[in-house]
Amino acid sequence: KDKILPYPIAQHLMKNGLNIVTVKYDSPGLASFFIVERVGSRNEIENGVTGFAHFFEHMMFRGTDKYPNEKYNEILKLIGASANANTSLDRTIFHMTGNALKLETMFNIESDRFMNLKYSEHEFKTEAGAVKGEYTKNNASPYSQLYENLMNTAFDVHTYKHTTMGFFKDIVDMPNQYEYSKLFFKRFYRPEYATIVVVGDVTPEKVNKLAEKYFGKWERGNYQPAIPVEPVQTATRFTHLQNTGIPPYLSLNYKGPAFSDNKIDMPALDVLCTILFSQTSDLFKKLVLKEQKIRFLGGGASDSRDPNLISISASVKDKKDMQYVKDEIVNAVEKVKSDGVDEKILEDTKNYLKYSYAMGIDDPESIANSLAHYIYLTGDPESLNRLYAMYDKVTIEDIKNAAKQYFISPGLTIATISADAEGGVK
Repeated sequence: KDKILPYPIAQHLMKNGLNIVTVKYDSPGLASFFIVERVGSRNEIENGVTGFAHFFEHMMFRGTDKYPNEKYNEILKLIGASANANTSLDRTIFHMTGNALKLETMFNIESDRFMNLKYSEHEFKTEAGAVKGEYTKNNASPYSQLYENLMNTAFDVHTYKHTTMGFFKDIVDMPNQYEYSKLFFKRFYRPEYATIVVVGDVTPEKVNKLAEKYFGKWERGNYQPAIPVEPVQTATRFTHLQNTGIPPYLSLNYKGPAFSDNKIDMPALDVLCTILFSQTSDLFKKLVLKEQKIRFLGGGASDSRDPNLISISASVKDKKDMQYVKDEIVNAVEKVKSDGVDEKILEDTKNYLKYSYAMGIDDPESIANSLAHYIYLTGDPESLNRLYAMYDKVTIEDIKNAAKQYFISPGLTIATISADAEGGVK
């Protein structure tokens, strides 16, 4: 079978545990340079110190002795690159795209900050203040507040219980955690947690040589976090946010599986959720277009390293329709459990999922970004090709099984927003 990514993926594992991934792509003079750190809020297992994975996304731009912040930015301008980063539950990704002829400069400045990050207690406190500001800004959104409440309600012990930003009480206390911050960096900013992805006008030989030159002295660590295993949920849970500023909002969140590129569950859920909740679905046509009870409908399973949520959400026009909308969503899923789905719709959906993905990987950055996604999930970029090969195998029976296994009321957490104090959905 043809692979979804039509370009060979070269991999080179260094002695210190750092993996180097290169994809030669016809983009004359251009290359994307990504560092995937497999550390996110999932790794924050100690009480009182959540939010540090995201904190280091900020801190990594504070500079080193060799390249202080201003100098770092100056060099980026010279190579025509802009550097950025983002954090989520399972990873932190640092990335830049620029002149392929300046690849050595990219390796030089990135290895320096990954190996030699330095900051004073004063700088640490300043950045901790900035993180608190970001939290406050984000949390002005009722949807952000609801998401935070949802994760805290849906999970008891697993670290997905707190969002990437962390618990607010921990962010308030962050300025006092200078010593802990150094420990966090020492644990996780290590070669065995990292993968370098270079895509564009490059060769694997050159990339590997530069990696050995600049990252060869990076010392492997020995820290392994023991991520707590979430017990099975046994009854529906509820969280409600009273807010008069936005339309009523309903979100149904079922416990789903961890990402896997060799089990059929994830592809089956992707296909199922697209059939049931996309803009071409019967449910969308009924509730949005015909009855006009909701403004939008959307849903899907989260890709993550450990079991996470399958979320379906709707913006409801009138609070009194909340229960009706919930029942309609549940009925649509129940119908799949008993009747399956239409064979032609199944084939069309599988093709749509594959082609819409394939159409989107058309430049070095989108390819590197996509590989980064599967690297943080499994550690292996080939995971991308394995997953998309699984879509072809999804049968009606697989979809029925996924619906029966995961869409069950004991594994459900219902999150609502409305103007009154009650969610009013059972």
